[in-house]
Amino acid sequence: MNKLIAALIAGLFATAAFAQSSAPEVASAPAAASKTEAHKQAHKSHKKAAKKAAAASEATSN
Repeated sequence: MNKLIAALIAGLFATAAFAQSSAPEVASAPAAASKTEAHKQAHKSHKKAAKKAAAASEATSN
């Protein structure tokens, strides 16, 4: 019974130490930045296409 309690307490300490360790954020930061940049680029191209389509439809209706 004492070994079981000792193992459970050791497990709690190990879990607490693992939960408090920080993840490496350096690797995820560039990925997030490139994702944001790609999103901005897609948004820009979509706006350009919509603007062209609106101009073309206006030109054909006049």
